[in-house]
Amino acid sequence: MANSSNNAVKVVSTLVLMCMLISAPYMAEAITCGQVVSSLAPCIMYLTGKGALTQGCCGGVKGLNSAAKSTADRKTACNCLKSQAGNIKGINYGLAGGLPSKCGVSIPYKISPSTDCTKVV
Repeated sequence: MANSSNNAVKVVSTLVLMCMLISAPYMAEAITCGQVVSSLAPCIMYLTGKGALTQGCCGGVKGLNSAAKSTADRKTACNCLKSQAGNIKGINYGLAGGLPSKCGVSIPYKISPSTDCTKVV
């Protein structure tokens, strides 16, 4: 179960990172990968098809999107999500790609393991 939770956090982190990439410019403190992972941890069960989409998940997605104010924050989140998603078995990238809109967040890029985080602005 702990391994599944770690994997889910990675997937959720990737999604949240993508949401953060479109956020407004400057933030007082830099985002850490730990913040990304903890924000998206409630989404792991949903992203692996083992549970329903929860308010906790959407709250994490929205919070992460709001917190990623600078380009550096969005790139950090993107890289964290990509690295963590690779460790989660059973992630449904179709569900991951639709997560922002299901949580009421709009982002102008595809949530995918193939996203080039160096091009995030």
